Amino acid sequence: MDNLINKSPLGNFGRGFFCPFRSLLLLRSKPRLILYILIPFLINLAVFTGAVYLGLEFFGSTVVEYIPQGEAWYWTLLHWFLWVVAVLLTSVLVFFTFTVVGNLVASPFNDLLSERTEALLAGRNIDESFSLRQFLSDAWKTVLMEARKMWVFVVVMILILPLNLLPGIGNAIYTVLAISLTLFFLCVEYLSFVMVRKRQFFNDQRRFIFSRKFLMLGFGCGVMAVLAIPFFQFFCIPLAVIGATRLWCDEQGVTLDDLRQEKLAKEETSRENVFKSD
Repeated sequence: MDNLINKSPLGNFGRGFFCPFRSLLLLRSKPRLILYILIPFLINLAVFTGAVYLGLEFFGSTVVEYIPQGEAWYWTLLHWFLWVVAVLLTSVLVFFTFTVVGNLVASPFNDLLSERTEALLAGRNIDESFSLRQFLSDAWKTVLMEARKMWVFVVVMILILPLNLLPGIGNAIYTVLAISLTLFFLCVEYLSFVMVRKRQFFNDQRRFIFSRKFLMLGFGCGVMAVLAIPFFQFFCIPLAVIGATRLWCDEQGVTLDDLRQEKLAKEETSRENVFKSD
């Protein structure tokens, strides 16, 4: 019965939606992954803080310098109204800046996080050897790939912007397209880390997404929900990377069951204790 519910459209949507949140449980059971989210977290924090500061600073100076001031009640009302508009516009700009710039800068570390997550879920031993030269080489390729994706996303969003000028339903059409494209972009963005390692590129990613519409729609909505939670969005990118990797592993049947994962975790802890005692 539970299997039937999980395979239903609503069940798939719920499974995808809660996947970024379930990443917290995986981090608790696999604390070694926390090491791989530290640098992306600091990058995301810096990008988010800088975007908020610059946005409010710009609009604040604009409101103060270019809007007429007066003692009448309507000038005060206009002043506060413009501040509300400034905060809303800043929120939109922060969302796109945080999503685009944060993903681009942190992409090499996200690729490493996805690789380690897949290894843990599949029960494979993690090779802890680290080569700075290899990391920099892979990082450059990952950043270039991310830059191309971001460029396509921004261009498409700009191309559909004139739809707002159409009378009547133009704004509604734009809103639907913008949300749909954003959800699709979020799915491609975070799935690509695990799928590109398997030599599965955009066409394969698109087929994977559209063959699991409700699952991936739920995942995209879940990522957007995380972004909407104040301060929690600092962790959005690593949680989404772990969540997308887990979804892919689950769908490919490479994720070990909980009992097997628990057994491997105990064995790994025992080996570490023996090593420390030596």
